[in-house]
Amino acid sequence: MTPPLSEAAADAWLERSREVLARTALEPEAGEIGRVERIADGIAQVSGLPGVCLNELLRFADGSLGFALTLDSERIGVVLLDDGSGIAAGSEVRRTGEVMRVPVGPGLLGRVVDALGRPLDRDEPVAAESWLPIERPAPAIIERDLVSEPVATGVLIVDALFAIGRGQRELIIGDRATGKTSLALDAIVNQKHSELICVYVAVGQRASAVQQAIEAVRQHGAAERCVFVVAPAASAPGLQWAAPFAGFSIAEYFRDRGQHALIVIDDLTKHAATHRELALLTHEPPGREAYPGDIFYLHARLLERAAKLAPELGGGSLTALPIAQTEAGNLASYIPTNLISITDGQIVLDSHLAASNQHPAVDVGLSVSRVGGKAQPRALREVSGRVRLDYSQFLELEMFTRFGGLGDSRVRQQIVRGERSRALLAQPRYAALRLVDQVALLAALAAGVFDAHPPQLLAALRPRLAAWLDARAAEAVRRLEQGGVLDEAGRAGLVEQVTELCADLAEAKA
Repeated sequence: MTPPLSEAAADAWLERSREVLARTALEPEAGEIGRVERIADGIAQVSGLPGVCLNELLRFADGSLGFALTLDSERIGVVLLDDGSGIAAGSEVRRTGEVMRVPVGPGLLGRVVDALGRPLDRDEPVAAESWLPIERPAPAIIERDLVSEPVATGVLIVDALFAIGRGQRELIIGDRATGKTSLALDAIVNQKHSELICVYVAVGQRASAVQQAIEAVRQHGAAERCVFVVAPAASAPGLQWAAPFAGFSIAEYFRDRGQHALIVIDDLTKHAATHRELALLTHEPPGREAYPGDIFYLHARLLERAAKLAPELGGGSLTALPIAQTEAGNLASYIPTNLISITDGQIVLDSHLAASNQHPAVDVGLSVSRVGGKAQPRALREVSGRVRLDYSQFLELEMFTRFGGLGDSRVRQQIVRGERSRALLAQPRYAALRLVDQVALLAALAAGVFDAHPPQLLAALRPRLAAWLDARAAEAVRRLEQGGVLDEAGRAGLVEQVTELCADLAEAKA
């Protein structure tokens, strides 16, 4: 039995109680407290919150978070943003009065965060300048400007044939293991010496694959100017659903301040599958392939946020490179056709080209860029005009010549030129080419410099080209870096230097 307090102790306890009460603000507080009726598969059915808003953030008794996805007359479908192991039927749920927000600002550069901006790389908190909702309206038509500036990926086949402009949405699509992520990472790595800020969003990927992608950027690119938003396959479906929207809000912070940003979503096929999973669990009516009816609107309102802003709004830009996966090369399936119709072009990767060790495995017949050509540097546009047509004709001729001889001399010449084009367009990972290197190679190809040499020579030429041109064609390098324009004499000088380098390599091999 506890002994009674002495008179002095009782007086001291009363005095402390009065001090605590004096510091406590005794004011009326209105709030709504709901109860969990049922929880399973990352979805909690909640009742008792009549005033909750769509996509409002809710907090459970154990501190876990969720957001309201469906609002019925009697209960709410809440998508969990944490594992929910401490939530059970009967647990309390409280409204926060806020929608999902993500921290934004320069403090995120170089960091790895989840869809709510919580750090995943180290315990140090993110230094946020402000918080933005993950769902934000896209810029209006009157607020947009023409796409007129290039986004250099350093990949010859993309920059020459399917150029990407700042503010464009270019879909990267192909079967599994065809190099979609590699192509996007090459574009991020090539921004090492540019002003673009990159945001890489991983949705539903293996944790090991995400780690490899982050390490590749850290090793070859400028990770200190990148933000990594990660929602791997093991994370809660709610985080996977919110990750692309959070990535766009982070990138929009820089765009709205007159800077230029590039965002990669890897990938939207898994994002669509997550949306379908949540919709089926919350008993939304299924449509084609069991996707809910709003699946097109989901990705349209996401990708429409990429834009080039008008000068009076700062002139910033946000370029999107969403990734989508196909099955057996079927571009006519539901999600690929949706994304192709939303975006401004697509880079299609072919599994047969990847299997034959042609990387990047870009299908030049199915790929297209609808606006990037207007943003292509003039010097590159002048030397790449016929490359796509000639290469496509070579692929058709090569198929027919498998059944017979090479035919006349003109056909043989086309085959020889096409083989050199294929070798030229093949490019190793993280081996970006500068604008002057691309112009020199394409000009030399058009001049027939490579026709007299075996295609294997181009693999040895590519790594030596930059240093060779810097030493022997410094004026052309300077002019292209400053204005992207080169006259006929300058192109002839570049062709001459490539010819000398080929002769030097051929002599060394002999």
